[in-house]
Amino acid sequence: MLKNDLILRAARGEKTERTPVWLMRQAGRILPEYRAVRNSLSGFKELVETPELAAEVTIQPVDLLGVDAAIIFSDILVIPEAMGLTYEMVEKKGPHFPNTVKEASDIDALKVADPADLGYVYEAIKITKKELDSSVPLIGFAGAPWTIFSYMIEGGGSKTFSQARRLLYSEPAMADRLLDMITESTIGYLKQQVQAGADMLQIFDSWAGVLPAEHYSRYSLKYISKICDAITEVPITVFAKGAWWALEEMKDMNCRTVGLDWNMDPKEAREILPNKTLQGNLDPCALYGSNELIKEETKKMLAAFGDHPHIANLGHGVYPDTDPEKVKYFIQSVKELSAH
Repeated sequence: MLKNDLILRAARGEKTERTPVWLMRQAGRILPEYRAVRNSLSGFKELVETPELAAEVTIQPVDLLGVDAAIIFSDILVIPEAMGLTYEMVEKKGPHFPNTVKEASDIDALKVADPADLGYVYEAIKITKKELDSSVPLIGFAGAPWTIFSYMIEGGGSKTFSQARRLLYSEPAMADRLLDMITESTIGYLKQQVQAGADMLQIFDSWAGVLPAEHYSRYSLKYISKICDAITEVPITVFAKGAWWALEEMKDMNCRTVGLDWNMDPKEAREILPNKTLQGNLDPCALYGSNELIKEETKKMLAAFGDHPHIANLGHGVYPDTDPEKVKYFIQSVKELSAH
């Protein structure tokens, strides 16, 4: 039995004594303790692939920030790597794929990921669960198929993702084939995360907002739905950044929670999604403000969600130059204000 199961109860739509709170990217660059571990290694990927250290940095924000859940330290790009497309993490630039998918023969060279190839993630989950000692739930995660697809086509981040979007128009069958492989790989991967001990899961669709509504439904939500349908053992959160138009379609999806970015209106989301828990959605830049401002913005956010089942979070990952004390103040503010 978990000592603090607020997030799981909120995800199930149950009443909670206060609003639970955690942060996307909470395990990472804002914490000096994380940087100390990271700087002792050859790079980001070594940290991801070393279970004991991944577990250590997963637990740091629980101890240091007081969040109501841990999220396993990993990366969404472990899936394309397990499929046969290796990535590098370039300092201050982000992920880079030396090879990309350009034509059908490139897909022929890939495989549906064998969950066994990602054993280091499951080992990190098992170690983390043991170290957490039932204090808070552990969240597992994966990237949404469209977001993973985008990286595999573009080779990294992009302002427009025009190469990935172009393929949807020029080679729809090829796009579907790759998206199917990513989806199948992700289902196996997430099922193993649950087996290893993940209490809930989140699907990150970071590049949802670059697609027109029709394409988002056809090339992203369809595949996210397959994942949600395949995994019923734990609550799933879907966070589709920028896809405000897709909330209506998410009503019938087999996920328990829908994450909102900071541009989405919680009041509108409550009306559209009466059957879902909502997560979010403070602007991460609010944490650059004074403590008074942070408290005021947090109060406004909580009021906007009202009595709807809610998990407090930012509307995106916490930015790396954010003062950890401001993050801590936000978390304390959520706890204090929502308890009243």
